[in-house]
Amino acid sequence: MRLTRRWRVQRMTASGPVRDRVDALAGEEPLEVRVHGTPFTVTMRTPGADVDLVAGFLVSEGVVRAEGDIASVDHRAGIGHAGERDYNVVDVRLAPGVALPDPSLQRHVYTSSSCGVCGTASIEAVRKVSAFEVVADDAVVRLDHLLAMPDRLRAEQPLFSRTGGVHAAALFVPSDDGDVDVPSDAEPRLACVREDVGRHNAVDKVVGWALREGLLPLRGAVLQVSGRASFELVQKAAMAGVPVLSAVSAPSALAVELADELGLTLVAFNRGETLNAYTHTQRLRAVPAAPGT
Repeated sequence: MRLTRRWRVQRMTASGPVRDRVDALAGEEPLEVRVHGTPFTVTMRTPGADVDLVAGFLVSEGVVRAEGDIASVDHRAGIGHAGERDYNVVDVRLAPGVALPDPSLQRHVYTSSSCGVCGTASIEAVRKVSAFEVVADDAVVRLDHLLAMPDRLRAEQPLFSRTGGVHAAALFVPSDDGDVDVPSDAEPRLACVREDVGRHNAVDKVVGWALREGLLPLRGAVLQVSGRASFELVQKAAMAGVPVLSAVSAPSALAVELADELGLTLVAFNRGETLNAYTHTQRLRAVPAAPGT
């Protein structure tokens, strides 16, 4: 498995080819997710952080909600055509007492890298029920801190710098973390960044990391994404207990409606200077005036 592949291209202008060059392409390979040996779904993803991806996916599907819900993960289950390990299968065994996924929710077709819910067997299953009530999260985020997050995310995207072809998600958590010596309005700490050809995969990877770190629910956190805010990203944020979702690009109508319904603060068109706040704006606070002004 490789994060990138090299490919020879011709760089052209309107008048014809200019020169040959080698381009870096973002890797994309299938990953089959199994639970107790039974296939659950196949998703297209950029190889890397696969265990986080699967853990986050299971959070999004409502299968697990805490680190202890997963007993073991086998990332060596895939066998290629020549009999070699291909690391394109992850088999998860759940802890005793954790219910297996409802077979009716099994994704019967593969999930593409651009769609997080299109493989769901039943349309009723699209609206998952979160174990965490984000509406009760009284987090407050300063606007200047929120506006700085896209640039902070962009600075941590090496794969995008090489290929220009991946999405990213970043998890920002409160810096004080209960420490009385840290101001409650200190700039949030960048805890995790993941990249992937699929924007929903990038989010699953950061959520899976948080699950394995024992951080769920992600109270007071901000999830910053590099693209648009779609329905499935709002759903994934809510399933992880994230109260604020910020996107660089536009939201969909269904994403806004779901965020409003769930009590999640949805911000979009966050471009560093301005942003649009669509739902539950009580969590956003203007920059305090300097003393004497």
